[in-house]
Amino acid sequence: MIEPVRISRRRLLAGAAATLGAAAVLPVRAQAAAYPSHAVRFIVPVPPGGGADLTARILAKKIGELAGQPVVVENKPGGNGFIAVQTVLSAPPDGYTLLLGSNSTLSTNAATFKSLPYDPIADFAPISLISRGPCFIVVAPNSPFKTLADLIAAAKKKPGALNYATGTMSYTLYTEWLNAMAGIRTTPINYKGSGEILSVVMAGTVDYAMVDESGSHGLVRSGRLRALAYTDAKRSRTVPDVPSVAELGFPDLLAMNWVAAAAPARTPKPVMDRLATLFAQAGDSQEVREFFEKQGGQRIMSTAAEMRRYQSEEIARWKKLVAATGLELQ
Repeated sequence: MIEPVRISRRRLLAGAAATLGAAAVLPVRAQAAAYPSHAVRFIVPVPPGGGADLTARILAKKIGELAGQPVVVENKPGGNGFIAVQTVLSAPPDGYTLLLGSNSTLSTNAATFKSLPYDPIADFAPISLISRGPCFIVVAPNSPFKTLADLIAAAKKKPGALNYATGTMSYTLYTEWLNAMAGIRTTPINYKGSGEILSVVMAGTVDYAMVDESGSHGLVRSGRLRALAYTDAKRSRTVPDVPSVAELGFPDLLAMNWVAAAAPARTPKPVMDRLATLFAQAGDSQEVREFFEKQGGQRIMSTAAEMRRYQSEEIARWKKLVAATGLELQ
């Protein structure tokens, strides 16, 4: 006679739990395996034409080709990036709505606002730090300021009389950083985005501005803007006749704009892993490499862990700088 197999209640419950757990995991794995099964949105917090927008569009094109699904770029400028952030965080955390953000939305805002309506660390899952690039300090082609020294001398004669254009708190912070180093005081005038800023500088409506290299180097090369300095230790590849800030006596003024991709924090890990692969493959393509070579920016395409570390370091650095410059929090 065969004895019946006796299974304890504990083992029975454990087995049932394991079965239910595996069943719960299956939909997530199936979702990740099928990802993406329809169009993906890249939400960009700047108007069309700026460095972050151009970067988003070249990556959207390439990732769409790799994934076999359309990737649509949606520009949500204004509100210091809050509109774009709210769009992403209000969407389901399923990998279909991503932030192609800048240093403003993902780091500088955390240092310059008293009360931020989102947490750039806790609310987002990092995908990749995509690129990083310096700025030009520019004036109109007919400006009386031929050099950075000219601009600083004029600002010292009439504190607060000169004005500069800015579109986000990052550019305000960068310019106030220069002011602190040079011992000058100038007045910020806010505009909606880089396109508007470039227009008012070219027209001479404002005295100067600090602008992203990728969106302005063509205007500098053509003579429609005059660049007084380049915010890096070395000269620009795109406009090598513009002196670096290191040459001009400001070696620490390394004002860098960067672009990164992030998803809502609760996006499933398998989907995040798939996104990491797609971004890495797109960033390694010849088309994207050539894009950054022409734009002058530094292609990075980091891992998620590297992006999170860099983002955290940037937030800490800007908080120290805000305290040092005495910039009033928003």
